[in-house]
Amino acid sequence: MPVAVVDRTDARHLAVLDAAVGVFARYGFRKASMDEVARAAGVSRQGLYLQFANKEELFRRALEHCLNTQLTEALLALARIEDGLEARLIAACDAWSGRFVGSLGADASDLMCASTSLAGTTLIRYESQFEAAVARAIADSPLGGYCDKSDLCPKELARTLHATARGLKHSCASREEFVRGMAVAARMFCAPLNQRG
Repeated sequence: MPVAVVDRTDARHLAVLDAAVGVFARYGFRKASMDEVARAAGVSRQGLYLQFANKEELFRRALEHCLNTQLTEALLALARIEDGLEARLIAACDAWSGRFVGSLGADASDLMCASTSLAGTTLIRYESQFEAAVARAIADSPLGGYCDKSDLCPKELARTLHATARGLKHSCASREEFVRGMAVAARMFCAPLNQRG
């Protein structure tokens, strides 16, 4: 089987985006600097500006890179059919929303505002893709049959589960606490599957 070859230029570019994600998570948008990102990525400031015109462009690209990574991990979690729906929902919500819970720096409180103002349509697009994937997983499971009988819609369940994940993301002090909260939510969503008929 052939081994995939990663272009070194692409690998360096992705490393810069990963470094930028870390810097923005630590300092927030306002306090993060191009110098700090360049240092974290191991590139010169000039090299960074050759790739990105300004901090706003870097933030948008780093956010899209981060969202793409999170969505990919969530889709992989939902695809593990052998894990059962409850476990897949927990893992997908953790991959999508749990990554930075409890690890953001004290100055990162402006990230949501920056995400909305600088990349709102990108954020909405990825959120919609996440909810659609969760809805498909629900519809394709035995819970989908329960939804049909109970006048529920998998899309509404997915939106509600996503809203729960967003709420826990902002209220939990650690990723472990977030996962425990998502486990409760997923168990409640999957309760009809566990009822004896």
